[in-house]
Amino acid sequence: MVVTRNKKLNRSLFYSWTQIKKKNIKSKSIIVNFGPQHPAAHGVLRLILQLNSEVIQRLDTHIGLLHRGTESLITTKHYIKSIPYFDRLDYVSMMTQEHAYCIGIENLLGVTDIPTPTKLIRVLFDELTRILNHMLAVACHGLDIGNMSAIFWAFEEREKVMEFYERVSGARMHAAFHKPLPYFNFFLDKQLLTDILFFVKGCFITLNEMHNVLTYNKVWKQRLVNIGVLSYEDCRNYSLTGVMSRSVGIKRDLRLAKENAYSGYNKIALKSFCGHNGDSYDRFLIRMLEMGESLSIITNVSTQLLNKYFLGNKFQYTPLILNKMFYKTEKNPYTSMEDLIEHFIFWHTGFIVNKGTTVSYIESPKGEFGVILSADSTAKPIRCKIRSPSYFNLQALPKLAKGHYLGDLAALIGTIDIVFGEVDR
Repeated sequence: MVVTRNKKLNRSLFYSWTQIKKKNIKSKSIIVNFGPQHPAAHGVLRLILQLNSEVIQRLDTHIGLLHRGTESLITTKHYIKSIPYFDRLDYVSMMTQEHAYCIGIENLLGVTDIPTPTKLIRVLFDELTRILNHMLAVACHGLDIGNMSAIFWAFEEREKVMEFYERVSGARMHAAFHKPLPYFNFFLDKQLLTDILFFVKGCFITLNEMHNVLTYNKVWKQRLVNIGVLSYEDCRNYSLTGVMSRSVGIKRDLRLAKENAYSGYNKIALKSFCGHNGDSYDRFLIRMLEMGESLSIITNVSTQLLNKYFLGNKFQYTPLILNKMFYKTEKNPYTSMEDLIEHFIFWHTGFIVNKGTTVSYIESPKGEFGVILSADSTAKPIRCKIRSPSYFNLQALPKLAKGHYLGDLAALIGTIDIVFGEVDR
């Protein structure tokens, strides 16, 4: 509705948009601030909207309110000590970002022969993290639009995944779990993998409940179908990746790369899903399907670990490459005082990385997450550049919102699935 003033009657009259067109009543555009205090604005997103009635004519995004200088801070720390920074970028996709950074360090060190158990462990926790992210994305998207049921189911499953985080790292969220080079593989036990397989069965039930409540819900479809439509050209122009690009039919998923696939994903049976319409409803469906596929991958990987790499209840891990590369001996560093001192010095001073630059990418839940590292033959990187998917996906919001109603804005922010830790990094 638009408020107009009739001079003859000297009182406010309320006309519908169709009445305004019929009566040729002129309405002025107004400027409105959306956020950063709005619940759907993620706390630090400010949007300046130009509205004609309730229709968005123009949208300007203002970011930077959370800026912390992460990339500069990484250059002040030893390589391994910078891993916790990656937990705090997209703080609902923690281990996937650690993974990308670890691959970058391994590339600089020239390490290519990562043992299969280490690859399987990385895949296992990457897919658990994908479920962790998509559960929050779908549930909070529904909450922003008006559905409350999904968030209770989703957060119950998220608690279980964060318990697995805690059991291997001691932390529920900021795990700092993945490390470059295949050491620390001896934390696994049969009970953990058995519990993960038990979690898979329950999570399938939860996904089915969310599917029944949302997928064919008339209100949900009215709020998402044909809202925020993207084209192939839009994805190219805005450098969109992940679910955003796959919703228009672009078959690009780094896990499916035939050559140079990270962590052996090319040797694991998996599917990637694409949409046709490029709207918010397609992106919702893709996230639901990806969670189901992640559960299948987790089942496959957990079964492989249980069947091939356990002798009794003990995990049979490979010899520590770390010892061969940096230590004088291959002994357990905790068996003698000399080895313990050497071990302490290593962790205190870090290891020297030869001069060079590398680029590493992984398929994070929100899109392609990349790390560019430059080394200068010291124990600290001289340059670190992070390519975060949410930063690029947010660029498309003005394009998505133009011509839609103000009420659709919450749905559009939810369909992008942004986390500002990686936007204002």
